[in-house]
Amino acid sequence: MHVNVAKSAGFCFGVKRALDIAFRTASEGKNVFMLGDIVHNETVVKEIEKAGIKKISKLKPASGEVLLTRAHGISKATFSKAKRLGYNIIDATCPMVKEIHKVAREMEEKGSKIIVIGDKKHDEVRGIIGQLKEKALVIDGLKSIPLPKIKSIKNACVVVQSTQNLENVLKIVEALKKYIPALKFFNTICNPTRTKQEEIKSLPLKNDVMIIIGSKNSANTKRLYEISRKINKRSWWVNSKEEIKSAWFKGAKNIGITAGASTPEVTIQEIIKQVKGESFKLS
Repeated sequence: MHVNVAKSAGFCFGVKRALDIAFRTASEGKNVFMLGDIVHNETVVKEIEKAGIKKISKLKPASGEVLLTRAHGISKATFSKAKRLGYNIIDATCPMVKEIHKVAREMEEKGSKIIVIGDKKHDEVRGIIGQLKEKALVIDGLKSIPLPKIKSIKNACVVVQSTQNLENVLKIVEALKKYIPALKFFNTICNPTRTKQEEIKSLPLKNDVMIIIGSKNSANTKRLYEISRKINKRSWWVNSKEEIKSAWFKGAKNIGITAGASTPEVTIQEIIKQVKGESFKLS
């Protein structure tokens, strides 16, 4: 069997940058806290904890302690509260996510109703809507468009969670155009996501089996799996080498592998080694 690994597999720029900031801050001996996980990956979270960064569930009065923001970003209210409570804030928000924040704020100032296409409970989406003065409308699928609300909107701006599936997003935008007279669409899906999604459209066609690596709470990995599964039913989503099963590779000659934007290289290499080992057993 041949193992073919996607060029875009693994960490994106935003994740690499956030982790560099986190480890550098921790190495300076500062008392560092973080609201939630820096990215959606268990291995990475453990490494962050080993570095001495403490995860907290809520903000408490501080006296110069560092609050490190996550790659997904935080709301303006959380940022202001942290400042008020005495935290020294170090911002590890992905620059591409911050660009979405900027677009949403500017378009709201111009009088547009902000519509966010994304997963309603995702940290990034919460961060986006948390930049605004008025309540944004969040749509997570074509079937969940709230038509009564949409029909009452005259002027709207659409931004997108950076890891969404472009194909699904465009379908939602086309549906919205039928009801909203003045609709401005900003395709804020980030470049790393676009590259990964382009690769995952071709890899499942060229390989008998696809392995998609990433945490089960990773939105971008979920999207890669969904796209691959539609093209190739022999697509499997795993987060560790222990999840690999020999039966998946029966009769397969080519195995394709990709990984989500928050999947570390060590995990990818472990799974590549495991897959090659399984192929040896079947040969």
